[in-house]
Amino acid sequence: MARRVRNSLITAVVAVTAAVLALGAAPAQAAVGGSGPYPADYETSAGLPNHTIYRPQNLPAERLPVFVWGNGGCSGNGLSQQNFLREIASHGFLAIANGAPNGSGSTTAQQLTQSIDWAVAENSRPGGKYYDRLDTSRIAAGGFSCGGLEAYAVSGDPRVTTTTIFSSGLLNDADDYQLRRLTKPIAYFIGGPGDIAYPNAMDDWTKLPAGLPAFMGNLNVGHGGTYDQVNGGEFARVAVLYLKWRLKGDTTAGGNFVGANCDLCGTQWQVRQKNLTLDGGTPTTPPPSACSAAYSVQDQWNGGFVASVTVTAGTAAVNGWRVALGLPGGASISSLWNAVATGTNIVTNASYNGRLSPGQSTTFGFQGTGTGGGATVTCTAS
Repeated sequence: MARRVRNSLITAVVAVTAAVLALGAAPAQAAVGGSGPYPADYETSAGLPNHTIYRPQNLPAERLPVFVWGNGGCSGNGLSQQNFLREIASHGFLAIANGAPNGSGSTTAQQLTQSIDWAVAENSRPGGKYYDRLDTSRIAAGGFSCGGLEAYAVSGDPRVTTTTIFSSGLLNDADDYQLRRLTKPIAYFIGGPGDIAYPNAMDDWTKLPAGLPAFMGNLNVGHGGTYDQVNGGEFARVAVLYLKWRLKGDTTAGGNFVGANCDLCGTQWQVRQKNLTLDGGTPTTPPPSACSAAYSVQDQWNGGFVASVTVTAGTAAVNGWRVALGLPGGASISSLWNAVATGTNIVTNASYNGRLSPGQSTTFGFQGTGTGGGATVTCTAS
């Protein structure tokens, strides 16, 4: 089915979201720290500029799973959905929003990757307050409206174990490769037929890969959701339950989403389900297909070089790929073609070269500064 939202409606989505954010500039006063057992607030880190970190004020003994978030309107204000994110953090999660507190401008999907990179690094940094305090084997990506598109963009990162889409959907059929490459559970929380993102979210739902565990919940609140209500309202309550299930293995929380008699079934939520089982919170999904990458320097001059990387599918087809480059000290990428940069020396396929038949190859290239010899490349398929 062709997408129903085109350029004029895309403009409307941005306008509606901007209006919602403007109205929500002074959100309803939340209970101090949220309603969870770990009163939470936000902070910033010099190691992660242009982000806002929501955390329990006192770190609990349990390790914190990680939730990275793209704001509505791709807003650069990390406090845009502060009640919602503080509520999540108060239940024992580290939630990282794109954008600095009261920041301006707009954000990109790359900032979600930066959040993941930072959390993994801080969990491994001796002497840091998050050293061995985070569960970086359980990471969720999520976002509202435009931020949901950012979450889609990083869903292929092998470190992401589930994706959550709030009042969002892909805007063009050309982006459907992002659905085809999904291998981990996904959940949609949409504002019902009155939500401007509803048609696209429902279209995405029909195109999910066969066998993918997926949940769809519609609450008739429109595009603005409940983020600015006390403790983030109903969207936050249900998001906490979903994250407890997927990131902490809480099957009681999972009972809200699974089966014909799920706890959300028959309530104000309109529920759809695909391939859902409790299974300790993380249903088994097929492992990503293997791929390989080969690196070669095409040209080298004083201070710069051009290199190419050939990606080859293994014995099974792949729907997308991600290549991590280990460049020599002092070398960096200055321009890139036939691929998309998603992090420092991390690239993923473009919209047109992600699907490879068994044994099929595709090539991307880049120009870099420094010396190109001696680089390593690692391919991960999805």
